[in-house]
Amino acid sequence: MQDEPRWPAVDRDQTEVIPVVPAEPQPPRRRPRRLRKAGWIGGGVLGVLVVAYLIDLLTSQGQVPRGIVVAGVDVGGLERPVAERELRGQIEPRLTRPLTVTAGQARASLSPTEAGLKLDWSGTLDQAGDQPLNPFTRVASFFTSRELGVVSHVEDEKLDPALEALRGRVDRAPVEGAVRFEGTTPVAVPPQAGQKLDVAAARAKILSGWASGDSLTLPVVSAPVHTTADGVQRALTEFAKPAVSAPVVVKGEGADATLTPEQIAGALTFVPADGGGLAPTIDPKKVTDALAPQLKSTEQEGKDASIAFSGGKPVVEPSSDGSTVDWGQSLKPLPATLKQTDGRELKAVYQKTPAKVTTEQADKLGVKEVIGEFSTGGFAADSGTNIRVVAEKVNGAIVKPGETFSLNGFTGPRGRPQGYVEAGVIENGAPAREVGGGISQFATTLYNAAYFSGMKDAGHKEHSYYISRYPAAREATVFQNPNGASVIDLKFTNDSDTGVAIQTVWTPSSITVKLWGTKRYTVESVPGERTNPTPQPTKPGPAENCHASNGAPGFTTSDTRILRDASSGREVSRHTRSVRYNPQPKITCGE
Repeated sequence: MQDEPRWPAVDRDQTEVIPVVPAEPQPPRRRPRRLRKAGWIGGGVLGVLVVAYLIDLLTSQGQVPRGIVVAGVDVGGLERPVAERELRGQIEPRLTRPLTVTAGQARASLSPTEAGLKLDWSGTLDQAGDQPLNPFTRVASFFTSRELGVVSHVEDEKLDPALEALRGRVDRAPVEGAVRFEGTTPVAVPPQAGQKLDVAAARAKILSGWASGDSLTLPVVSAPVHTTADGVQRALTEFAKPAVSAPVVVKGEGADATLTPEQIAGALTFVPADGGGLAPTIDPKKVTDALAPQLKSTEQEGKDASIAFSGGKPVVEPSSDGSTVDWGQSLKPLPATLKQTDGRELKAVYQKTPAKVTTEQADKLGVKEVIGEFSTGGFAADSGTNIRVVAEKVNGAIVKPGETFSLNGFTGPRGRPQGYVEAGVIENGAPAREVGGGISQFATTLYNAAYFSGMKDAGHKEHSYYISRYPAAREATVFQNPNGASVIDLKFTNDSDTGVAIQTVWTPSSITVKLWGTKRYTVESVPGERTNPTPQPTKPGPAENCHASNGAPGFTTSDTRILRDASSGREVSRHTRSVRYNPQPKITCGE
């Protein structure tokens, strides 16, 4: 343990009071005189600045903030009315002057008046705002300026057409590089990028800057091209020049054909390719049109076996295969050949075209007897011409087992180039004329021959109006568009095991159609009664070339075809077809 501290002995019964003597007071420390002086100066400067700020704030009330420039006119610090007069004095003369605008490579003039542009003077100054309260901003305004655009009123119905007219001068489609021929000389066409006016951005640029008096550069959108000048030059050097350097000879079987440099140039074009280059394109039709006549003598046209009728009997006329130039295969090496300056020869490739009906097939068709025939007459001379032309086309046609014969498909177009003439027809119940009139009489004759041969009906349509020289509900019409497209057709299917040959016999007063084959059926036609008669209306004819007619009532009737086996006489089938004929109007002509 530590010893307890020793203290002076104190008599606890006597207390000694020791007096406290206060410390002597120290004199106060004074600030240096220099600091006091700087404080007074700083306070004075601040006070001056505050007073100056307040004076400037009070004296600038109602003024445009300092440093404001509008369309090149300094109006900062001016009273609003003075600022507006200053603007009007300097800007107003510009507002009716034509405005020069540049867009890409185009330069044009725009009339502010015609474009419906007007300046909003008050709104323009309103953009400057009020005097700033920030003292630092006010001080900075002595040394800086702020440019403001103008606020405009615009008449859209005037500006929109003006911009559209401007587009017509600015917009330019991109022009791809190409190679064209001047005669047989290839010429490079350099590529040129296109441009298109950015209408929305151009509108904003005009509205903000039209009053400045300066020309405006309007934004355009570039339309790039795929080709490059180097790519065009390569195509010119590597392909175009060699292509027309000499003729190309096509070696045929027994004759040759020559493609001249002039013909090559006329068939050769270039299109953009990857990498900025050009790819040559050869028009095969132009090349074929130039070469085909020269090799025509080396080709052999194929011929199907047909049936001729001599001495009242069918005789098979033999078939022959065709041999024609396959131009697609023959011209495949042409692009490579055109790049050469020598050895410019091609070999014609021929394709064999077998007959659709061979002689052997025709011999096995079983065409040995008449299985059905029908005749009609009473046609006019012009209709007779058309009937003769179509009859000559169809005569000898073969319908193999399972095949369907189409009259429109077999004859193709029936127009003037094919030898058909204008003849009478019934149009909307009234007499009219058109090329190929009278063909429906041949169709009716053929339909009935097929009907009595037991052929399967594959589609036919009766006339809308009944024609008295035809059996009711057992007749047919056909129709084509002027381009030869089928509208109403006559079709029948040979559903027998043997072939059928069609024979036509024309005279100036009648047409007979016979179907030859192997007889399967005897055919009976049972006409139905005429019901639901409808009287004909009266209809005025045209003002010119009117042909009066009595017309005819409409009615409903039917026909039933009964097929019986030719050997046993047993009924095989019975089919009834009902037909509704429209009344044929009575046509009256004015007196």
